[in-house]
Amino acid sequence: MHNDTPKQQDESGNEAWGSYLRKLEASGNFQGGSAIGGGLCVRKRDAAPAITGHLSGFLRISATSIDDARTLIAGNPVFEAGGTVEIRELPRSD
Repeated sequence: MHNDTPKQQDESGNEAWGSYLRKLEASGNFQGGSAIGGGLCVRKRDAAPAITGHLSGFLRISATSIDDARTLIAGNPVFEAGGTVEIRELPRSD
C-alpha cells in the first residue's frame, strides 16, 4: 500500500483495519503483513538509490491469480479511502 491515503481515512483506521483483516482471515486468504518503516538501500559497488518512500505497508494473501487478488481489495481501508494499493505476485522458489 502506498502512503497516499487521504487524511480522513485515519479517523476510522483501527476499526476499518480490524474488520478488513477479519474478513481476509475468514476467507482463508490472509498470510500476514506489516507496516513498512524507514530503511536504506545498499549495494556492494556504486552508490545505492534511495529507498522507495511511497510504500507504507503490505499484506500477503494467497490467490489463484492477480484478478482473484483484486477481488480481495474490497474493504481495504487504504483502497476505500482513495489511496493506492499495488497488487504484486510474490513467486515462491522451492
